[in-house]
This record gives sequence, structure tokens and C-alpha cells, in this order.
Amino acid sequence: MGNALKPLEWILGRFSVDMGIDLGTANTLVCVRGRGIILNEPSVVAVKKGSNEVLLGGMAVGNAAKSMLGRTPGNIEAIRPLRHGVIADFEITEKMLRYFIAKVHDGRHWVKPRVVISVPTGITAVERRAVIHSAERAGARKVYLIDEPMAAGIGVDLPVTEARGSLIVDIGGGTTEVAVLSLAGSVVATSLRVAGDEMDEAIVSHLRRHHNLLIGEQSAERIKLTVGSAWPLEQELSMEVKGRDSVTGLPRRATVTSIEIREALSEPVRQICECIRQVLEEAPPEISADLVDSGITIVGGGALLHGIPEAISDHLGIPAHVVDEPLSAVARGTGIFLDKLDVFSQVLTTDEDT
Repeated sequence: MGNALKPLEWILGRFSVDMGIDLGTANTLVCVRGRGIILNEPSVVAVKKGSNEVLLGGMAVGNAAKSMLGRTPGNIEAIRPLRHGVIADFEITEKMLRYFIAKVHDGRHWVKPRVVISVPTGITAVERRAVIHSAERAGARKVYLIDEPMAAGIGVDLPVTEARGSLIVDIGGGTTEVAVLSLAGSVVATSLRVAGDEMDEAIVSHLRRHHNLLIGEQSAERIKLTVGSAWPLEQELSMEVKGRDSVTGLPRRATVTSIEIREALSEPVRQICECIRQVLEEAPPEISADLVDSGITIVGGGALLHGIPEAISDHLGIPAHVVDEPLSAVARGTGIFLDKLDVFSQVLTTDEDT
């Protein structure tokens, strides 16, 4: 039975566009051979409550669904199917992947592309298999998995295949990935469940404690992007925040400053620095010698937090820098991967390995 499908799959494959997917807790980016990054949408799906029926005929995914977060009436639910970089809701993840695959193929649902998906370093074999099965059920012909730090290293052109150590820090939405890469593999790697989401939560609890103001995660993210920082600013900022008074229960506004938000963010930033320190302590001496010069490369959405390289560099005493377009580094890496599958196949996981 399996072989009977092969010619058909081959034909469907000829009409498909191979794609690399950075399946993130906060955002999903899709990269296509020869065209670069063509999709960057929030990893959010809006469904009818009590069922897994996606609204708008399966199209309430990404940007359309994110605007609904925290604002839905009782019969609608906006779900983020990934938590800490891991699938928390299989059925919804599959529907989200199906939406992205169909969108790349201009709405054609019968296509069978090859797909490279980036996953956090620390996930288990069971979780890896879950990603592969979700993608296969969403229409992928063949699924390859690549660890996020490796994809990011390839995406920002670090010498990952050479006998030289590179340290990459990927601060995402749900996880911070830290890895020392050399000879197309991870020498030391770890995954910390403190990243952008924890920063948002720190801002929410700061406003609740110090301003008696209740705000949602979208407002917290806006505060982080507008006045958030990990290092003193030349010109300290302030902004107006609107939310619900926790005492009276009525809507009101308050003003927050970049100084107090930096204080609120200091704990997640410290945890990220400590995680990098642990990885550095485990790295072999020869690689440590390489890192004195090459320093730390920071990618991911968290790299956009003002002053994060200065904070990390100050904490660890070695240079740290943020790459250009840090948000798309992992997705770019999955795209380069597709072009060089034969070269990189030794560091891939496919469904045969799991």
C-alpha cells in the first residue's frame, strides 16, 4: 500500500515548494528556497470554544488570531499551541502548520513539500516525534528537524562546520537556547524556559504590584518593546499604560518609566546570563580560547531588547553582539539548510531516527 502511493507523492512533490519553518512559541516564520522569508506571523489560532474548529473557515491563524488574544467573547478562544517551544496542543499545531503550508502554495491543499523545522535543543524524543507527525499530517512529504541554535548559526553565517567554537544565544518567546557549535554539531547546549514570555509576565506582575493596574500580555509586550531595556539608556523614557484598576475594577491609565521596567526585567535577564555562564563553564578549554575572540552571538526576538548585549557582556566579561535582523536568523538557517541538505544531513533528525 505504501509503495502504491510513491509515484503519486512524487508527482505532488514536483508541484510543491520545499520550505523551512521556524516554529516558535511567539511567531512562526517560513522560508522558501530562492525566495527567502515569505511569512512571519504570530503562533496563534482562534477556535470555537469547546471544539478545535478554527474560525474564518480555517483562516483565523497568525495575525488574524493575535489581535483576538485577551479580547475574545465567551464562545471564541485564541490559543497559542506552543509553550516553551514545545507543542502543547497537537491538533491546533497541525491546523496551524496546514494553514502555513497552504498559504505558501497559494491555497493549494494537495501539495506535499519537504519541510525543515527548527526545534529547541532540550526537547525529548517524544516531543520531536510529535513535531514530525504534526507536520506530516499537515501535508509534509518529508520532515527534517534541526536544533534552533544550529539553524541560527547557519542563518547568521557562523563557521559552524569548521573546527572552531562559536557561541550562539537565541532568546525566543518561550525558550532561550544557548549552544557552543563546532564541526556541524553542538558541543554544549542547553535550553532555558525563560525568554520573551517571562519578560512580559515580569512586566504584568510589576504593574499589578506597584501600580495596582491589571494589563494583558499584548500590553506588556508593547511596554517591553517601547521602554524595556536591560542596560541604562542614554535618555530614560516613559510611556502611558492603560488597564484595569485592581482595587476599583475600573479602566484607568498610569505612567511607567524605562527605569522601573528595567528593574522588573532584571531577574529574567540575570537568569539568561547565568544560563550562558553554565554553558561556558562546560565548554572545553580549546573552545573557550576561540570564544575569547569571537564572543557571543545573540539572535531571536529577545535580542531586540535594548542593551541586552551590554548586560550579557558585563555579566560574563566577553564581547556579545546582536546580529542584523535577529528575528529571522533561525528561519534563514532553515532555508540555507534546504539548499545544502546533502552537506548537513548528518546533523538532521528525520522520522527514521526517532
